[in-house]
Amino acid sequence: MSKRVVVTGMGAITPIGNSVNEYWESLKAGKVGIGPITYFDTTDYKATLAAQVKDFNAKDYMDPKAARRMETFSQFAVAAAKEAMEDSGLDMSVEDPYRVGVSIGCGVGSLQRMESEEHKLVTKGPSRISPLMVPMLISNMAAGNVSIQFGLKGKSINIVTACSTGTHSIGEAYRTIQYGDADVMLAGGTESSICPIGIGGFAALTALTPATDPLRASIPFDKERSGFVMGEGAGVVVLESLEHALNRGAHIYAEITGYGATSDAYHITSPAEDGEGAARAMTDAMKEAGVSPEQVSYINAHGTATHHNDLFETRAIKLALGDAAYNVPISSTKSMIGHLLGAAGAVEFIACVKSIQDGFIHPTAGLLVPDEECDLNYVPGHGIEADVDVVMTNSLGFGGHNATVLVRKYK
Repeated sequence: MSKRVVVTGMGAITPIGNSVNEYWESLKAGKVGIGPITYFDTTDYKATLAAQVKDFNAKDYMDPKAARRMETFSQFAVAAAKEAMEDSGLDMSVEDPYRVGVSIGCGVGSLQRMESEEHKLVTKGPSRISPLMVPMLISNMAAGNVSIQFGLKGKSINIVTACSTGTHSIGEAYRTIQYGDADVMLAGGTESSICPIGIGGFAALTALTPATDPLRASIPFDKERSGFVMGEGAGVVVLESLEHALNRGAHIYAEITGYGATSDAYHITSPAEDGEGAARAMTDAMKEAGVSPEQVSYINAHGTATHHNDLFETRAIKLALGDAAYNVPISSTKSMIGHLLGAAGAVEFIACVKSIQDGFIHPTAGLLVPDEECDLNYVPGHGIEADVDVVMTNSLGFGGHNATVLVRKYK
């Protein structure tokens, strides 16, 4: 008998707010967190815009000495985890630490550390490479640092599936609790890759938009879309078995009832053109949750604003939901915060939970020019008030990774 799994805490560091409340209020208002890159000189770069985190000081969330031994992606994860832990009211002094685990992924780790140490190698020789290079660089250190900071001794994993990392991390944490390997999991994703090699590499792939107007840059499902905008930040949620949550009197935000994960087995960067892989992830999640397409209240799309993604995801939604696809509101959080890569699915999951809680579906900001092939309801202009019961969130990653988590109102 698998266990029911509920959400009891949330934490977020995003380009439009460094707390869940600030982030959600900004989404509701349609606030766009995109602007010119300030971290380095972009004169020679094809892409010059990004969605940077603002006013973040790691020392506000952790011991300064600990912060110095972490790269930014780890700092973001610890900060989001701290908010989620406090929000959940989880008291580790009374918990069995071996029953509390971590599933926090990161797509690429620290490209900044690789850049700086490679520069030392070339200019000063191998003897000048920092002894902390490897433990600061590798992507599992977000999960590792969260477990160390909060004394969490259960399963600690780092899932790396590019842009679907955050959703897979939450889905696998859900499975972990379902099958009794943990009572509580801190789950989510983190990323900080706005640096020369990160922007240069994604631009070379023609994945990033060359747009210079922040309000016409990340425009998912718009006919004039031209690529994604790099974002950064972290999202962490506290998941626990329903039994455990009830026993400690926790506040329950929502319940996860379905998870689908598939692979396109098609192409290293493009989703399958017919959308079949992503559709199967959605139908698997609905099947597990025991819901029909007509019962889905809202879909939080992967919605990157690349030509292929938005078109093929639209096809996937039609394939998975049939005629019901035309009736369900769909929106892309990336229209306001850009693409957070490994953190995207996690902060989008938080938006889904808040949608259920507040009865509000945020808009796809900046969607002005309809695309004949993207002909579903992407909530352009303003958000809508609605009774939100069943929500699906999709993530599609380079390599053909597809993940869908279905979350619904707790009853």
